Amino acid sequence: MNATNAIQAQTAACPHCHTLNRVAGGDPAQAHCGHCGKPLFEGHPVELDEASFARHMRADMPLVVDFWAPWCGPCRMMAPIYQQAAAKLEPAARLAKVNTDEQGELAGRFAIRSIPTLAIFKNGREVARHSGVMEQSRFIDWVRSHV
Repeated sequence: MNATNAIQAQTAACPHCHTLNRVAGGDPAQAHCGHCGKPLFEGHPVELDEASFARHMRADMPLVVDFWAPWCGPCRMMAPIYQQAAAKLEPAARLAKVNTDEQGELAGRFAIRSIPTLAIFKNGREVARHSGVMEQSRFIDWVRSHV
């Protein structure tokens, strides 16, 4: 089975309406949401709140989360790296951002003690975590080694 077939067999949450979609047939990068009709993969991180986070966790697609806050200098340094990496990593993984100031319950649930904290989730559970800024190629390699 090649990588494209593996991706096609997955469910992915829409970055717009957060509805779960089965990604099937053709080029997964061209897939659209069956509910809202918007593209499932646009190559940029999606902001999540508690409800949308839960929906994305139910998807088969690996979820990479940047726990951050707007006042955090290292978070601002990581933001463009994370943004650019999303274009390179989708549709193999969904990149998302959780503002810890606005989503304190999520930050508490995952014991976020420092920011930025990057976490990778597969099948609803955390498989890797890194705190601090990473250079883009190192970040991409780290994600690919866990998805």
